[in-house]
Amino acid sequence: MAALLKQPLKLALVQLASGADKAVNLAHARTKALEAAQAGAKLIVLPECFNSPYGTQYFPKYAETLLPSPPTEEQSPSYHALSAIAAEAKAYLVGGSIPELEPTTKKYFNTSLVFSPTGSLIGTHRKTHLFDIDIPGKIRFKESEVLSPGNQLTIVDLPEYGKIGLAICYDIRFPEAAMIAARKGAFALIYPGAFNMTTGPLHWSLLARARAVDNQVYVGLCSPARDMDATYHAWGHSLITNPSAEVLVEAEDKETIVYADLDNDTVEGTRKAIPVYTQRRFDLYPDVSAEK
Repeated sequence: MAALLKQPLKLALVQLASGADKAVNLAHARTKALEAAQAGAKLIVLPECFNSPYGTQYFPKYAETLLPSPPTEEQSPSYHALSAIAAEAKAYLVGGSIPELEPTTKKYFNTSLVFSPTGSLIGTHRKTHLFDIDIPGKIRFKESEVLSPGNQLTIVDLPEYGKIGLAICYDIRFPEAAMIAARKGAFALIYPGAFNMTTGPLHWSLLARARAVDNQVYVGLCSPARDMDATYHAWGHSLITNPSAEVLVEAEDKETIVYADLDNDTVEGTRKAIPVYTQRRFDLYPDVSAEK
């Protein structure tokens, strides 16, 4: 069997604090991404909505137009900043997510852009599952009041390393998407996300470990840092699990960068020890990754 991860890879999750000034947020993301690159990271991940405050009320103001691609600098300063950061860092960059306005339909999306070490766009994911929750007495949040859902699952090929599955925040609660990416050869699942102070303690770590143990792949969750002065209080706790669902590293709530070294032997060893990949019973249940 060909190696899922062709060579060892250092993954960095940048837990950022972002404020109201987009230009400042972009400059700050650059500083922290370059710090991660300096430490040897070749895959760098930013948080969900890293270029703006988090909240449905902010999406229209901060939204950028990404199509037709490539957009002009005026249409999408974040696109051009991310491209430049990836090239300067000489690393793959998952640009967290940014609010996107689709000009023809006037729809808003929560969109993640992935750039190569030369600054080329190599992947785009529009959040497919919208965060519409109402926990009485705790939190009510309805992304669908402003956002539209994307309609594609996303697997991004990093040619020197292999494939990653990419999704955003609430998408992690839907195991089918993760399983499809893993069964199509992803060595890691990457989720920029902003869980809150209710769902974070309940499910953040649990969901990362669940997706890892389901699929025997690495999982990385990258959160914004917590700002108690903001309208939305992110849980933080960016973390990376190994394919056995052990948490390799976990941040607290403040701004920081967490790192982990990923290697193929760990994936293969996990799958050899507990061989769920060869023991699936597709005579009893469908293979969700099978082409329709």
